[in-house]
Amino acid sequence: MSSTTLIRQATMPNGQVTDLLIRDGILVATGQDLTCAHDSQPAPEETTTCDATGMIVLPGLVDLHTHLRDPGKEDAETVETGTRAAAKGGFTAVHAMANSTPVADTAGVVEQVWALGRAAGWCDVHPVGAVTVGLAGEQLAELTAMHASQAQVSMFSDDGHCVWDPLVMRRALEYVKSFNGFIAQHAQEPRLTEGAQMNESSLSSTLGLAGWPAVAEEAIIARDALLAHHLGSRLHICHVSTAGSVEIIRWAKAQGIDITAEVTPHHLLLTEDLVATYNPVFKVNPPLRRESDVLALRAGLADGTIDTIGTDHAPHTAEAKECEWPVAAMGMTGLETALSVVQHAMIDTGTCDWNRIAHAFSATPARIAGDCDQGHISPEGELLTGVVANLVLYDPDTTFTVDPAEHVSKSRNTPYRGMELPGSVRHVFYRGHQVVADGQLATPNPHVQAGRRQTPAHPVN
Repeated sequence: MSSTTLIRQATMPNGQVTDLLIRDGILVATGQDLTCAHDSQPAPEETTTCDATGMIVLPGLVDLHTHLRDPGKEDAETVETGTRAAAKGGFTAVHAMANSTPVADTAGVVEQVWALGRAAGWCDVHPVGAVTVGLAGEQLAELTAMHASQAQVSMFSDDGHCVWDPLVMRRALEYVKSFNGFIAQHAQEPRLTEGAQMNESSLSSTLGLAGWPAVAEEAIIARDALLAHHLGSRLHICHVSTAGSVEIIRWAKAQGIDITAEVTPHHLLLTEDLVATYNPVFKVNPPLRRESDVLALRAGLADGTIDTIGTDHAPHTAEAKECEWPVAAMGMTGLETALSVVQHAMIDTGTCDWNRIAHAFSATPARIAGDCDQGHISPEGELLTGVVANLVLYDPDTTFTVDPAEHVSKSRNTPYRGMELPGSVRHVFYRGHQVVADGQLATPNPHVQAGRRQTPAHPVN
């Protein structure tokens, strides 16, 4: 059955107000006063209209850094619950990190995660393959086999652990270069962070918590940038957290090194001062840093030194977080609050505009990962037509108080509990199917669940 959705009076990232027409999963037209019978096509059998007045339309968000915990840690999150949270947050694609149980270090495991994502039908799920067997940092995992699998893995990371051995890192960069894959490094020199609990500063001394020095991150970034340059390989830096890291990445790009980097929403907003409460909800890896680091990260994202925003959504059970600080797990949930936090930190402070956010949260991560069905937007902030309709309609003029009980993620370890944040995700279209309507989950995409994946046309403008 043919279906059409007409979205009226949405505001593109460049500020232009437009209608958008979706037909059979494809964004076929943008412009003023569109009708369902656009291009002399007959009226479809099924037609819906969506009033987007006052809402910003963005390409569906793409997260290069999500922890879905499935398989093996289903008490904290599953692919089903994690992708429901992703959809509600405006994401149409997530990349699931490899630190599951068993670790995603074989073709069999990544194919299982990929299949679970298709069965859920809320957004695309791209498994991230481990760099080393068991995340142990010693022996390379089945990189080529994972790439050749049904999951077609191109991104590899031992996230949660650093690939600390320079020879192992070199070999990994060499292997993935053969199929244009890339390594996403968790930059943390392990010897410099043994027993570390928070950012190393005068505050860590006052609180009696072992310090986590900025140089532990910066040293690995510098080393791996030089390795990538030597080999001509692609390198991505996960969750950049220090001002020094921003400067190293800026230098590396100036040298022509093929390096990209991401920042999390929480590192754009929260500071180490919150650790003084000893509330483990603020315990995260890398740790919350100083205000000067936060400002440097914002500037780096605004000027393009930092390429993407990744949530590092890290769900944990209550038992793992509601305990003494030294034994609490590291990590925060973030999928459902990400866009609001970024608006608060970047848009409302005047640091950048929506066009920059659209690229950092969608077009650029899609390009880095090779997600051909995502992020179709021009440099000038216009959505491209003739491609799969992955869209989010966002109302920037509302506010809400964060209540983790209202989240659809299985875990409740959000650092924003009780905080008033701006904006709300109102509607999300995943491959043309509305998965979020009026801020609430609707239905998953039945075509994805059934395995009928639409093939996008090439952009026409």
